[in-house]
Amino acid sequence: MKYRNLILKNIFRNKARSSLAMIGIAIGIATILGLGLVTDGLSTSTEQALTAGAADFSVVSASPNGQGGGPGGFGGSQQLINETTVNKIAQISGVESVAGVLRSSISDDSTNNTDQQPSSSNPDQPSMRMPTTVLGIDSKNLEMYDVKVTNGSAYSSANEVVIGKTAADNQNKTIGDTVSISNQTFKIVGIYETGETMQDNGIIMSLTTLQNITNNTGKVSSILVKTNDSSNADKTAQSIESKYSDLSTSTSLSGMDRMNSSLDIIKSAVWGISLLAILIGGIIVVITMLKSVSERTREIGVLKAVGWTKKWVMVMIIGESLILALIASIVGILIGVGVVEILSLFNILQFIQPTYSLTLFLKALGIGLLMGVIGGLYPAYRASRLAPTEALRYE
Repeated sequence: MKYRNLILKNIFRNKARSSLAMIGIAIGIATILGLGLVTDGLSTSTEQALTAGAADFSVVSASPNGQGGGPGGFGGSQQLINETTVNKIAQISGVESVAGVLRSSISDDSTNNTDQQPSSSNPDQPSMRMPTTVLGIDSKNLEMYDVKVTNGSAYSSANEVVIGKTAADNQNKTIGDTVSISNQTFKIVGIYETGETMQDNGIIMSLTTLQNITNNTGKVSSILVKTNDSSNADKTAQSIESKYSDLSTSTSLSGMDRMNSSLDIIKSAVWGISLLAILIGGIIVVITMLKSVSERTREIGVLKAVGWTKKWVMVMIIGESLILALIASIVGILIGVGVVEILSLFNILQFIQPTYSLTLFLKALGIGLLMGVIGGLYPAYRASRLAPTEALRYE
């Protein structure tokens, strides 16, 4: 009988014991794979939700008089940047897209509706409103600013604007109304939201239009930068700062740091569960193989009596445990994928799309084989140490 055939025959000699061992290992592998699929899917889904279209960081002037902050930063005094810098940054390795932004604060009495009604408490005084900030950015880049037009549409001409939900509520504005900014009249074509009250208390128009009415032609307040890979945003930001000493960057604008920290905790927990599964699976294999060795003591004695070396005996026992673990790992992988797919089918994993990767499957398979090696070492060592004469007398 060939060596490998003997190993396969020994595995299925006691089908009940081998099946129980396989079930134990398969459950461990299914758990590891299932958690890995969900964790990777959570990472991918969260990153897509947080960074879909939004800028990874902003570039502002490094001047002490500059007004820093993220893309949504509304500020007072600010050091402007030459608009030609936008194109220069676009050429830097790792940068996918850029957008120039100009901010300007508008006083209460300069933003009004031509048919606005006076305050009922004092007919001789105009109604007071919160200060309004006007932002200039090309409409195609609104997504980079993390702005969503929830009602109406984005502006398409120089005399159109969108107004924030907070500003619209405070000033009783709606789509179709007009606002007067710097003695120019603009039509409101949309209402936007960012999720933050201060950022929603503003008006957004085209960059060129705001540059013209504020006499800042060719100037921007900040530059939004979207990278090819959000995980390398910090490295790209450092490249910009090292190349342009007069600029500074503000990274993690989409909450990437918080997201990565949370995901790191989840992944650490998954690794902890994986180690526990390895330990439990290893113990199951040890018990199974020790029992097998005990039942085959006389057989092993015969093999050693006819010339088998300690090495051959060890290889036979470890080979049996490896094949046992390999079969169990394949079954576990199928179970893990099946359970995750069922959970997804019934929408139990809401907003999480399982992410399949060759690396994850190889990891699960590798852990299963590691269980086999760990579980087979001690039984193999015990079997190899059996004295032929003692083994032959064993009943």
